[in-house]
Amino acid sequence: MGAFWSVAQGSDEPPTLIVLRYEPTGAPEKPVLGLVGKGVTFDTGGISIKPADGMEKMKYDMAGGAAMLGAMRAIALLKPKVKVIAVVCATENMPSGKAQKPGDIQIAMSGKSIEIINTDAEGRLVLADGLYYARQLGCTHLVDAATLTGAVVVALGYVNAGIFANDDKLYDRFQQAEMKAGEKFWRLPLDDEYKEVIKSSIADIMNTGGRWGGAINAAMFLKEFAEETPWLHLDIAGTAWTEEAKPWIAKGPSGIAVRSLVEFVKDFSS
Repeated sequence: MGAFWSVAQGSDEPPTLIVLRYEPTGAPEKPVLGLVGKGVTFDTGGISIKPADGMEKMKYDMAGGAAMLGAMRAIALLKPKVKVIAVVCATENMPSGKAQKPGDIQIAMSGKSIEIINTDAEGRLVLADGLYYARQLGCTHLVDAATLTGAVVVALGYVNAGIFANDDKLYDRFQQAEMKAGEKFWRLPLDDEYKEVIKSSIADIMNTGGRWGGAINAAMFLKEFAEETPWLHLDIAGTAWTEEAKPWIAKGPSGIAVRSLVEFVKDFSS
C-alpha cells in the first residue's frame, strides 16, 4: 500500500489498517457493500505544512473513518440482510526527516504511479489504497467518506456535504437514504475533462490539480481507484464539525453521514 504508507512514513506512530466485516446469516453472496473511511488522526499537512491557525482542529480529520465505524456499529445492531465490509486507513500526516516530499513518486496498491505535488493532499492517498483493497476483499459497491478538501467548503459552505458518483442508480439510492436520514448532500460533477488537470508527465496521475475545482479534482483522483465498481464519494470537510451548538446538535463532531449510510444499507437489505 504505497500510497497509504507514503502518508504514514513521516510519523513515529505506526499506521493501522482497520477492517470490519458484517456477514449476517442468510444474506446473499452479493451485493457486498464497501464502506471506506479516511482515518487521518492528525493532519499537519506534512512537508507542505498547514498554517498554524486552526490546526488544533485537525484531530477531526479522521471523521470519515469514524463515520464508517459508527455506521458499522448501527448496522450490527439493526441486523440488515446484506454483507458489509468497512475499511479504514488510519495514520497521522506529520513532517519529519522520514516524511514524503513534494516531487516524490509513490506506487499505489493498484500499481498506479502517483506524483506527489502537495503532501497536504494526503486523504486521497490513503483512500486510494483503501478503495482498491475493498475491491480485493470482494466489495461490489463502494462508498467512501472523508474530510477531504477545503474546496468543498468554498463550494457548499457548512450546510451541504459534497457527493460524487460514477453510477446514477447508486446515487439515486443514496439520495433516498439521505432524505430519510435528514442529512444534506449536493452532487458535484465528474466530467471526463476534469481528469486532464491531474495528469502527470512522469507518473500516471498527480495527487492534486491545483486550487480551481479542488473538490472535483480530488474526486477524479479517487475515481481512478474505484474504476468500474459502482462508487460514491462523500466529501464531508464542511459538515463534520460544528462551530456552535444548535438545538439539535452539540458543538463539535457532527456524525455526518452515519445515518444516511445506515439507511442506504437498509435499503439494500430490503
